[in-house]
Amino acid sequence: MLPPAFVEQLRQIVGRDWVRDDPAALDAYGQDALARIHPPDLVVIPGTTLEVSAIAEACSAREIPLTVRGGGTGYTGGSVPVRGGVVVSMERFNRILEIDEDNLLAVVQPNVVTGVLQAAVERVGLFYPPDPASLEKSVIGGNIAECAGGPRAFKYGTTRRYVLGLEAVLPGGEVIRTGSKAVKNVVGYDLTQLLVGSEGTLAIITQAVLRLVPLPPARATLRATFPSAGAAVEAVSGLIRSRVVPATLEIVDAASLAAVARYLGEELAPAGTGALLLVEVDGLAEAVVEEARRVGEACRAAGATEVLRASTPEERDRLWRVRRELSPALKTIAPTKLNHDVVVPRGRIADLFDLLQELRDSFNLTIACFGHAGDGNIHVNFMVHADDPDEMARARRAERLLFEGVVAREGSISGEHGVGFTKAPYLGLELSPDTIALMKRVKQAFDPKGILNPGKIWTE
Repeated sequence: MLPPAFVEQLRQIVGRDWVRDDPAALDAYGQDALARIHPPDLVVIPGTTLEVSAIAEACSAREIPLTVRGGGTGYTGGSVPVRGGVVVSMERFNRILEIDEDNLLAVVQPNVVTGVLQAAVERVGLFYPPDPASLEKSVIGGNIAECAGGPRAFKYGTTRRYVLGLEAVLPGGEVIRTGSKAVKNVVGYDLTQLLVGSEGTLAIITQAVLRLVPLPPARATLRATFPSAGAAVEAVSGLIRSRVVPATLEIVDAASLAAVARYLGEELAPAGTGALLLVEVDGLAEAVVEEARRVGEACRAAGATEVLRASTPEERDRLWRVRRELSPALKTIAPTKLNHDVVVPRGRIADLFDLLQELRDSFNLTIACFGHAGDGNIHVNFMVHADDPDEMARARRAERLLFEGVVAREGSISGEHGVGFTKAPYLGLELSPDTIALMKRVKQAFDPKGILNPGKIWTE
């Protein structure tokens, strides 16, 4: 239990209406998309940077754990308060403060929904490329904390590439500002990029300066179906050899396609499809026509059974429907999804799919895969029944072999979801003891009392 005087102090900081301790709120704010509940002792909802600073200072004085929450869409437990204490919800920090058309930037608060920002800048002919699948729910602060990616990362890069500066509150209450509105800034250590991807363990982001680019004037969307995942992967290699850099390049395997068909009650790909690619190219109209032609040629050369190009926005939406419906559709396979966002170099994607087939055969598991073929980031979903201890044990053994396999293939155990607490036990597979020790020293410098988002990234 938190000291009553401390709870009253927080009520005085933010107002009594913005402090929650009822069981329903504690459960709601104690989980993310994983749905593994670790309720906090208290939820506080500040409205200003000064209030965030005062909350952090109060928690630091009593060494009470403090976990920051954004949209709660994460898959590794990054915003889950595994040590209890206080959850600081940033939901009131939801304003776009500035869209600067001359300098190609936006200044936003951290709980601006990603899709809302994209729509706002596109209305003035600008473009914010990062597009996590949860863009209609996930928020900018969480995207920055996890360095979110998405389908467009192959051409445009991840969130890291678009963060110019930050306002943030340190665990002791100090307010810092990193970077600037200038494109070039090499004064001192790059604290901005250090905070990007730090999973809320170093500071509380309260404002961000984001880089924008001109909105591409044209795009084309194509769907190619293949008899096997191997053929689809060969088409990806063919695209790269033809020097096409698509805005998006998504792969969906047969198990995932079957799940979507069951979920929707209709087929969205021809019978017998072993995998499909969704490809978008964008840019000047003349370039889009040529790149779309090259995409079609590369897919047919790799053995595509069908290549479709959307000619209307409605047709584009239909082609993308299979990708949008994947997450809920997987529940038709099994109720529990162990979701991993592993990544390998593009040239090793075929090796990764070979490894996945070995795991299916060796452990008698259903493994559905889809993801960002352009950058080698494949979402691997072990579909299991949590009430079957034997199946869960097989899945956990296969999970570790998956992580060992991607590291052996020069990849990473997480491409965009982060480490959180679910992947913390596997950190040593990828990082050396000296590297982990250095990271812990960075954490100590920012958070000497260890109160900010404890229990994440490493296990102790």
